[in-house]
Amino acid sequence: MQLKLLLPSDVILDNINVLRIVAETNAGSFGILPHRLDCVAALVPGILTYEEKENIPVYLAVDEGVLVKVGPQVLVSVRRAIGGSDLGQLHEAVKRQFLALEKQERDVRDAIAKMESSFIGRIAEFVHDR
Repeated sequence: MQLKLLLPSDVILDNINVLRIVAETNAGSFGILPHRLDCVAALVPGILTYEEKENIPVYLAVDEGVLVKVGPQVLVSVRRAIGGSDLGQLHEAVKRQFLALEKQERDVRDAIAKMESSFIGRIAEFVHDR
C-alpha cells in the first residue's frame, strides 16, 4: 500500500512499501490491510502505527483528522503529527509539542474573547448614546 500523511502545510510521509496500518477512531482501533475495502474514517488523537516490508513498526502520534483508503492508496490528513520508533520518546515529544500548542491556542482564544467583549461593549455604548 502507499501511505501519505498530510499536514495542513506539508506532506510529511509518502511511503509505498506499507504492509499494514493501525489507526484510532471514536469506535476504537482498526487495521488496514492491502485488500481491505475502500473506506473513510475520522481519526482521534492517538498513535497511528504502520509496518513496512521489513516488519518494523513505525509509530506516529497524530492529532484529529481523517483517513481515506482508495485502492492501494491510504491518505491520512491531520492537524499535527510526530514520528518515532520508541513509544517512550514519542510520548515525551507529544507532551512537549502538543501541550505547548494547546496553551498557545488557549491564549489566542482568550485574547479574541477579550477583543470581542470590548467590541460589543463599544457598540452598546454607541447605540446607547444615539
